[in-house]
Amino acid sequence: MARRDIAFIIDPLPALKAYKDSSVAMMRAAAARGHTSWAILRADLLWRDGLVAARTVPLTLCDDGHDWYETGREEFRALSSFDAVLMRQDPPFDFEYIAATWLLERAVAVGARVFNAPRAVRDHSEKLAIAEFPQFTAATLVAREPGCLHAFIDEMGDVVLKPLDGMGGSQVFRVSARDPNRNVIVETLAAHGARTIMAQRYLPGIRDGDKRVLLIGGEVIPYALARIPREGETRGNLAAGGRGVAMPLTAREQEIAEFLAPILWSRGLLIVGLDIIDGHLTEINVTSPTCMAEIAAQQGFDVAGKVIDVLERLCA
Repeated sequence: MARRDIAFIIDPLPALKAYKDSSVAMMRAAAARGHTSWAILRADLLWRDGLVAARTVPLTLCDDGHDWYETGREEFRALSSFDAVLMRQDPPFDFEYIAATWLLERAVAVGARVFNAPRAVRDHSEKLAIAEFPQFTAATLVAREPGCLHAFIDEMGDVVLKPLDGMGGSQVFRVSARDPNRNVIVETLAAHGARTIMAQRYLPGIRDGDKRVLLIGGEVIPYALARIPREGETRGNLAAGGRGVAMPLTAREQEIAEFLAPILWSRGLLIVGLDIIDGHLTEINVTSPTCMAEIAAQQGFDVAGKVIDVLERLCA
């Protein structure tokens, strides 16, 4: 297999938690096969004279958990000079993120292989993308008008409210019809009717975990990471203190994943993280899906290696 240069557009390297970061897991899988990983910061992307380029540094992966990398000499390179470019920048999905997808789309136009496809990332709101597949979702409302939101709360009795641009469980509230704080929660999240948010019927099955199901190159990974809320908490997100337990997919999770996998891969979404609670699709994560390291550690399934498998086939 020829040696490949794979660029990762990621958060600053010192901020990454190498022991569980999925981007680092992919870098290690690439290094094990003789490929070189290069790091790019989103802020360094630029377009000039028809090319999208950036400052980039090659990485040598180390075993030490803290000092997990060494950097080589910085180079200024066009993105089209890499064999593959992985966009792995964490949200928030703000204007600067959108601007990055525009730049990456220009790079694709002149031959760069960028994953996930920038247009697909831009077109798939991680919260709202489930609206395309209502057959798999729980009762859901997307609205900004407070009266509509309160009517939904009254109808369902117990709901979860969340912003459309959050991650890691940030600003996610469970609200019951009798909650004395429901007015202020709706006012705060919906900004008095100025911001669109999502409301979903509360799913008691969250106690068994918010399941992260990974799709890699149109294939369903047979294990999910159940992110189980800590006691007294509604959110299962690992960033909110949830406990991650890797387990085989249920029949329902397999059904949902197999239906979505070829559709999303046909749109250029190489790495997708489905969130499934109690057999219901709640989110479709496409910016920087995680949980690869936890599944590999607990079940021995090399998810990161599957990503490199696909990239090698595409570059062959």
